[in-house]
Amino acid sequence: MGASSADVGTAAGVETPTARPPAEARWRRLLPWAAGVLVLLACFGLQTQLYTGQERTVTTIFMFVALAQAWNIIGGFTGYASFGQVVFFGLGGYTTATLMYHLQVNFWLALVVSGLVAAAFGALIGLPLLRLKGHYFAIATLGVAEGMREVVTNLPDITGGGAGITIPTVGAKASTPYLGNDGFYVLFLVLAALAVLVGGLVSRSKFGFALRAINQDEDAAGSMGINTTRAKVTAFALSGFLVGLVGASYAFQQVTIFPERLFDVDITVLMVVMVVIGGSGTVLGPLLGAVALQYLSEYLRQHYTEMHTFILGAIIIVAVILLPQGVVNYAREAARTRQFSLLRNVRRYRL
Repeated sequence: MGASSADVGTAAGVETPTARPPAEARWRRLLPWAAGVLVLLACFGLQTQLYTGQERTVTTIFMFVALAQAWNIIGGFTGYASFGQVVFFGLGGYTTATLMYHLQVNFWLALVVSGLVAAAFGALIGLPLLRLKGHYFAIATLGVAEGMREVVTNLPDITGGGAGITIPTVGAKASTPYLGNDGFYVLFLVLAALAVLVGGLVSRSKFGFALRAINQDEDAAGSMGINTTRAKVTAFALSGFLVGLVGASYAFQQVTIFPERLFDVDITVLMVVMVVIGGSGTVLGPLLGAVALQYLSEYLRQHYTEMHTFILGAIIIVAVILLPQGVVNYAREAARTRQFSLLRNVRRYRL
């Protein structure tokens, strides 16, 4: 009898599709996770070396790492640029504030509830809004955020209205002791790690590939059997959940919150800029973009008090012109093609 195709393939030394991947390939896949664990441990160690002002700065960086990673799920992977993402931030913050103020709910329970409320709201508004595309979707989400701010402002009995609301941190009404600088450093570090973890899992999952397919060509993705509506709404809700957690933590950190701050569109703009500069649709890009931009902003604020906004804006413009695809995507392309010229990169993207 003749040898089977499997025998022939084995005899020829050709790997079959079911063969186990080599050890080197497995280690290569595990390397990013190992690096992430080391960075997380280093951040815990860094806390012991920082004085109060530095610790607050790094805490803010962690906050924006989480926000940028969350926005990247809907804006980077899926390609739907949400300019109203701050609505989840404000909704999470006010959910926690009202629960702790009116019902004396423990912060940790309020934190989870705030994330779930933000996710549910994302799914609710995502069903109609995600039928829009491009700038129509961006404007619609911005309108939702502005509308929610007005709703919060006009419910003074619940939210405190324009006068704000103060979360009890001392006395009989304080359901959870104030965490202090050290506590919030750890909290926002954990949230940043969670957001990066979620981004990494989405990036490598079937769900993540579906989002990328929608980003490239939504009609083609639908014709290939992808439920585009379910995928987009899930991405929007997941992004809202993470942003809601960050907003809830920020509200507890600030103690007293106001609608103008919790629904400030500048927060969304920072998320977008951090992702664009770092590299949208990647996991490392939003992380690097958030760290670099927030650190640079703080440095300029300290050393160029009157000109820091102008200088930061100029740097962002130059970075977007020279690296429109983001630092991480540029590095990958340059390493693959061995072409590192920024001018060639500008011509490639016709800017």
